[in-house]
Amino acid sequence: MSTQQIDRPRSVESHRLEDSSPDRVEALSAEEFRRVFREHPAGVALVTAEAGDGPVALTATSVSSVSAEPPLLVFSISDQSSASTTINSADTVIVHLLSSAQLGLAKLGATSGIDRFADRAIWSRLDTGEPYFPAARTWVRGRVLHRLRAGTSTVVIVHALDAALPEPSETGNAATPLVYVSRTWHALGEPSRIE
Repeated sequence: MSTQQIDRPRSVESHRLEDSSPDRVEALSAEEFRRVFREHPAGVALVTAEAGDGPVALTATSVSSVSAEPPLLVFSISDQSSASTTINSADTVIVHLLSSAQLGLAKLGATSGIDRFADRAIWSRLDTGEPYFPAARTWVRGRVLHRLRAGTSTVVIVHALDAALPEPSETGNAATPLVYVSRTWHALGEPSRIE
C-alpha cells in the first residue's frame, strides 16, 4: 500500500444524496427512520481524538469493519455532537470497542454537557499522543483516510495502524460485548446464544 494513501485525511466532501426526478418517492420521516433502526442492535464503541484544542470523546454505535486488507473501519458522527469539529479535523482517532464491563465509558461518551476527561485517573495518552481509556480491552488507533458528508452526519473511514487486542481469558470465558438496542444497553453473552 502506498503511504500517500494514508498520509493526510481528505477534507469533508460535500455529496448530496438527493433524487430530483419528478417521480421521486417520498422518503421516510426522521422519526420513522429512527424507529426502523431502534430495534436493530449495534455494538458500542467510544471514539476519542484530539486536534489541538483538547481531547474529545463520543459513544458510537455505527462502527463497522470494512476491509481486512487493508485494515479499514468506518463510523459516522452527527453534526450535533460536541466532538464533531475535533473529530472532523483530527488526523488520527482511537476507537475503543466496549464490553459490558465498560458500560461506564459508554455512558460517559453519551452524556452531553460534561467534561469527559475531567477524571484524569481513567484516561491517558498513547506514546503517539492520542487520548485513550486503558479500561477498554480492545482499541484501534487509526489514521483518517476519508470523510464523506451524508445528510446531517459525516462518515469517517479509518486505516487501522495499531491495536490493543484482548488477551485470552484464563477461564476461557470471553468478555460480553456491549450492545445498544431499543434505547437500552445490553450485555451480549452466552444466554443470548440461539445455536
